[in-house]
Amino acid sequence: MSDQPTTPGNVVFPRGIRSFVLRTGRTTVGQQKAIETLGPKYLVPYQPQPVDLDALFGRAAPTVLEIGFGMGEATAHIAGVLPEKNFLCCEVHTPGVGALLKRIGDLGLTNIRIVQHDAVEVMLHMLAPQSLAGVHIFFPDPWHKARHNKRRLVQPPFVARLATRLAPGGYLHCATDWEPYALQMLEVLSADPALENTAADFAPRPDYRPLTKFENRGIRLGHGVRDVVFRKT
Repeated sequence: MSDQPTTPGNVVFPRGIRSFVLRTGRTTVGQQKAIETLGPKYLVPYQPQPVDLDALFGRAAPTVLEIGFGMGEATAHIAGVLPEKNFLCCEVHTPGVGALLKRIGDLGLTNIRIVQHDAVEVMLHMLAPQSLAGVHIFFPDPWHKARHNKRRLVQPPFVARLATRLAPGGYLHCATDWEPYALQMLEVLSADPALENTAADFAPRPDYRPLTKFENRGIRLGHGVRDVVFRKT
């Protein structure tokens, strides 16, 4: 018997696969205030059963899952330029959650909900099959060292289960500034029979995804950013 953790449906995930990496950070006064004032409306508690997305957002609209939004800069921008879509966003770090809530308040956004929990478990337990119009995975931890590559999020078992959550025609958009990880993303997604590439290999950066401070820093350091965009067949 495998000593790796299994999930409903007998999908086996490598030990230690999570959508986040533990890191420290101080929550500012503004972020904490946003959590206290806006959290009751926009924070969604994790629950181990599927949620009604229409009820959650108060409307019927295509829903995009974002895995790991950092400080929420790109998330807020995308939600602003795509108001016709709902965004269910996962992040475990409190400063990032507070920062995105603050952006929601500053920009008057209403189409974002946040789950402060591991996105792998959110995807497995809170989202019904074919319930998503899209998934965003921007700049996940690359786990640079070869012996740590097995901890990367984008691996065949995870992608196979994620594809079941996409409706036909739904898309999976990954972006990274670490070339070896970009090549792995392209290989893993290309091998999944439920997905097809929207480009010959790497895709042009879609207009909705902004250049963030993180990305601009990578470009200055000579790290080219690569986008991978696949669709559910």
